[in-house]
Amino acid sequence: MGRSTNGRWYEGVKRGHPDVVQRVPTPAGGLPGSEGALLMRSKFTGIPGQPSGTMHQDDFICNVQYRMKRKISVAEVPSVVTRVYLPPVAEWELRNGPHFGFRLALETTALVEKKGFLGLKRSEIDDEVYWPGMFIEFKSKKLTKGEHDYASIRIRGNKRGGDFNGPQITTTGWWTMGMSVTPDGMVHYYASPGVDDLTEEDYITSQYPYSYRAERFRTFFYNVCSADDGRRWSTNWIVDDPQVFLARPQR
Repeated sequence: MGRSTNGRWYEGVKRGHPDVVQRVPTPAGGLPGSEGALLMRSKFTGIPGQPSGTMHQDDFICNVQYRMKRKISVAEVPSVVTRVYLPPVAEWELRNGPHFGFRLALETTALVEKKGFLGLKRSEIDDEVYWPGMFIEFKSKKLTKGEHDYASIRIRGNKRGGDFNGPQITTTGWWTMGMSVTPDGMVHYYASPGVDDLTEEDYITSQYPYSYRAERFRTFFYNVCSADDGRRWSTNWIVDDPQVFLARPQR
């Protein structure tokens, strides 16, 4: 259970944190006045020292819920915005598939299946946590034998929980990504090249992932993905100035 010294970030129990978490100079074109950004990269995204040869991901989780000492009701209209630096394509891990994720941890009340006495399964109403978000997905022309490299934003997810394709990424450098949750429990997705504030023109889609209506916002987090083959490092992902906003704060 790694934790940053300032108490703002922590390691996920489920998957662990990136192998490298490092403050670096802000790449060119970043937010005016920014004096540093955060680099994340991983080689062993599964079990450290035991490569699996299958894509895995590490989590880097923002400490929102515990610092605030409460979960945020969706009636407060929470939203999260982050800036993400996409390096030149030649510097990306040579692998098709998801490379980076920006996600929320939301909670609702649902009928969930649990194991009871003697392993018997039963269904009951309880809190259910789920993790909608956006992934940066890459297809290398070296692997696809296509004419061009191709990158896009993949949305998680639709009412069945499945991913679907969002907008194509046509330029590297800085991007601004954001998600908001409205009082009806719907998740709204936005993205735009550059570091300007998001507007309606940057809107991608609105969804009820898994057919859930969110009731509470816990936090947000990043995913760093790699081939987990013990040889290749993930793409270097750099983020800056993540912020959580409440449109109608109750406290």
